[in-house]
Amino acid sequence: MKIAESWLREWVDPDLDSEALGQQLTMAGHEVNKITLHGANLDGIIVAEVVEVAKHPNADRLSVCKVSTGKKVIDIVCGAPNVVAGMKSPLATPGLKLPNGIKLRKTRIRGVMSNGMLCSAIELGLGDDADGIIALPNDAPVGAALTAYLGLPDAIIDLDLTPNRGDCFSVLGIARDISAMTGASLKTAEVPAVAATIEDVHEVKITLPEGCPSFAGRVIRNIDPSARSPGWMVERLRRAGLRDIHPVVDITNYVMLELGQPLHAYDLGLVQGPIRPRLARRGDKVTLLDEKEVSVNKDTLVIADDSGPIGLAGIMGGLSTAVSEQTVDVFLEAAFWPPEFMAGRARSYGLHTDASLRFERGVDPEGQVRAVERATALLLDAAGGDAGPLMHKVDPKCLPTRETVTLRRSRLAKLLGLDIEDGRIAEILTRLGFAVNPTDDGWDVAPPSYRFDIEAEVDLIEEIARVHGYDSIPETMAKVEMPLAAVTESCIDLDQAAATIVARDYQEVITYSFIGAGVDKLFSGVESELVLSNPISSEMSVMRASLWPGMVAAAAANAARQQDRIRIFEVGKSFHGNESRRREVLRFAGLATGPAHPEQWDSEGQSVDFFDIKSDVAAILRLAGDAAQISYEPVEHVALQPGQAGQIVRDGSVIGILGKLHPSLAKTFDLRRPVYIFELDAMAALASAAPEAIPVSKYPAIRRDIAVVIDDKISVDELVRAVTAAVPDLIQEVRIFDVYKGPGIEAGLKSVALGLILQETSRTLTDDDADSAMTKAVRKLQESFAAELRD
Repeated sequence: MKIAESWLREWVDPDLDSEALGQQLTMAGHEVNKITLHGANLDGIIVAEVVEVAKHPNADRLSVCKVSTGKKVIDIVCGAPNVVAGMKSPLATPGLKLPNGIKLRKTRIRGVMSNGMLCSAIELGLGDDADGIIALPNDAPVGAALTAYLGLPDAIIDLDLTPNRGDCFSVLGIARDISAMTGASLKTAEVPAVAATIEDVHEVKITLPEGCPSFAGRVIRNIDPSARSPGWMVERLRRAGLRDIHPVVDITNYVMLELGQPLHAYDLGLVQGPIRPRLARRGDKVTLLDEKEVSVNKDTLVIADDSGPIGLAGIMGGLSTAVSEQTVDVFLEAAFWPPEFMAGRARSYGLHTDASLRFERGVDPEGQVRAVERATALLLDAAGGDAGPLMHKVDPKCLPTRETVTLRRSRLAKLLGLDIEDGRIAEILTRLGFAVNPTDDGWDVAPPSYRFDIEAEVDLIEEIARVHGYDSIPETMAKVEMPLAAVTESCIDLDQAAATIVARDYQEVITYSFIGAGVDKLFSGVESELVLSNPISSEMSVMRASLWPGMVAAAAANAARQQDRIRIFEVGKSFHGNESRRREVLRFAGLATGPAHPEQWDSEGQSVDFFDIKSDVAAILRLAGDAAQISYEPVEHVALQPGQAGQIVRDGSVIGILGKLHPSLAKTFDLRRPVYIFELDAMAALASAAPEAIPVSKYPAIRRDIAVVIDDKISVDELVRAVTAAVPDLIQEVRIFDVYKGPGIEAGLKSVALGLILQETSRTLTDDDADSAMTKAVRKLQESFAAELRD
């Protein structure tokens, strides 16, 4: 919300400059986004009157104007389409420098000398309107300084108000808080009653008092349809971000900004029969002031007459009864629409209006009469007319009541950590408009009608802290014991595992735990039973059973943005079971697609494959223990391509899975390169034991190579385990250095070449030792796999 400082100071004028006032507002909980000095650098700009307008002899779109400065008449060449004789507008004379940096001088334009410039709002920094020159009110004094007439410069305070402070969406509301914070006197909010000069009233029937417990209205006849809003009001509206439209509309907007009570004005000649606030009925439609027709939901309050709905209550009026240039009789209305009837209604129609913003947060249920009286006085001053008696229909039983809240002295001291004198507490609460009654252990406090946010003791404590000053609460150093946490060797830290894979060129992502039911089934193969009761959308309706859906979607988004090499990982939870027996598992998952290495001139581009991602997984698992404890077994998984999927087994337990994303899923996500993924049970995969030191042998190792022909279905891992088990004391390592299929090898078979690394810790091995080990290894392979030794 934007407020002009000059307007605010009419209500409360503390001894603070603009910057200090902004700081005070921020400390009061009303964050100041910025303070803008409005109308600076306008010295020398005067109010001038256009005496005569003639067509430029050499240009169709220019006019030659005779302009009075109050002392003389000068010629001005003007290109504004709205310039007419008799209008008043700001004039900049030669030698002045405008806020936009332009320095004026006498200029011959198409053969006619121009002695200055009639200015638009954008040229003076007073708005964004560049379609024409500023039209000042008729009462603007010719020759007067523009700054003096408009009260410039003026600071515009842009506030970011919290939703719970609906009472502060007005000049009066902010002034109340400033007065409470500074002790400066507050202008009375009481408005003198306007005496009725006619007896005309318009009938209002309240059929739903719980939806409209207070309704004030007044008939005003014979207003001047040619009247215009006074200049001071137009300026204040403009500085608050609103443009002037029509005196009646401008006055309702002005009172809303000043007092916080939205009003609406009807062209009384267009209203058919009594006005009836009610809930919408089936088939109700209304064309709003923005000329859009809406079908009204049955939970929405409407204003209706005999013709049907003529407006959405507390949101926007209807076009059928709108005030226009021909209006002479109006009906002013100010009502209290309870927040429970307003919350979310405007958004359901794609609307967000100044009125709905205030009613949703709560307006003063006792402010309707005051607002109508204020609007009546302003309208009679601006446009004349005859006012009827004020009509106020109220049902006290349906008005909200502010319950008395007990404030305990001990609770206040405990929460704030300081003792405040009783007199100071009573003073603060009284300044805020609360009724205070002392008790033995504290106070009974009755909030005013406009404070919807005061419901509990903590709300009062917050108010006292605000006004007393957060910066006045002393800082105290807390003393806490911080014992060193025990360092465990039973599990590898997740940060260490993340650092390991980051070093292998992966980047961490964080994806949603909520995903679509269909996507979840694509990756898990089963319908999820963990369905959200109130999902944000259908694409976020179940708890994920795997981290893969989010990661694949992230990869697809990156691939769509020309990222060809993608390597990402995530640490997060997957969710399993049902609502009554839910299980959460911490996962460590990764994805790789695109080139295996960054592009460079010295190597050919090679796409990532199964063994690349297996190597990345092995690097993580090596942190937790001996790689010999890990095995990889073929597996079938709905999300992985058959023949390129494996489960990771450690000591007989499955701790993860890896493989190539199924082509159908890759097509679904529009991923054109092969995608390889893995997912580990983080706690099981990173479980570790205290390391045991093994002496390094000082004796040399011997290598012996053998090549065997085996069935193609036998995994290399099985070969390695069998060879190692044949001579466990001597064979320290088995290296696979060749796998061959092709000419010379029968179909269905393959040749595997193994390098056996033999070493003893107590002596140097001999050739006989090596030959004996080779014999045992070959015999083991023959017995286990019917392997044939290849020459």
